[in-house]
Amino acid sequence: MARQLAKILGYVFIDSGAMYRAIALYFLRHAIDYSDVEGVNNALGKIQLAFAHNTETGKSDMYLNGENVESEIRDRQVSENVSNVAAIKEVREFAVAQQQQMGEKKGLVMDGRDIGTTVFPQAELKIFMTADNAVRAARRLKELAEKDPTVTLEEVKQNLEMRDHIDTTRDISPLRKAEDAVVLDNTNLTPDEQLDIALRWAKAKM
Repeated sequence: MARQLAKILGYVFIDSGAMYRAIALYFLRHAIDYSDVEGVNNALGKIQLAFAHNTETGKSDMYLNGENVESEIRDRQVSENVSNVAAIKEVREFAVAQQQQMGEKKGLVMDGRDIGTTVFPQAELKIFMTADNAVRAARRLKELAEKDPTVTLEEVKQNLEMRDHIDTTRDISPLRKAEDAVVLDNTNLTPDEQLDIALRWAKAKM
C-alpha cells in the first residue's frame, strides 16, 4: 500500500524493512555474532545500502554493496533473523540515520515499524496499519509459498508472533502506535479499499 500511495502522489517510496533485511542478510553471510559490539560495528562499516528502480517490475529493489538482493532478503532464513538484527542498538542507529537523510527533502512515503515514533516523529501523516493475526499469517503464507512451497501456515504464524514480540519489547525504538497516528485495520479490506482510505487521509493533509 505504501508503494502504491507513493506512486499516486509522485513521492519517493522507501521500504525501511528491506534495509534491515539486507543488513540481516549480510550478518548471516558473514556469521556476525549479534552480541559482539565491535564485530557488529565493523560489519556495518562495510555495508552500503541503496534502492534502485527496477524497470521490469516498476518497483525499487534493495541493493547490498552493489548487489541486487531484493529476492534473497525475502527468504525464510532472513525473516527468522531480521527482528533480532533490527533490535541491535548499533544497527538501528545506522539504519535510522540513513532513513532520516533520505527524508530531508520530504515528498516521501516510508514503510516500517518505528517510522512514526523514531525516524520521523514530525511526519505529517502517520498510518498505523494492523490486521487480525490469522489474516496476516494467511497473507504472508501466500507470499512465501511462491518461493518456498514447503512452508506451513503454523510456521508463518509462529514467525509473525515471534517478530511482533521482539519488536514490541525491544529497548530501542519498539514497535508502537504514535499518539497522533491514525489506525488502519485492513483485516476485512481489499488492497484497493485500504489504498482509497490512505489516499483520502494523505490528500486531506496536502
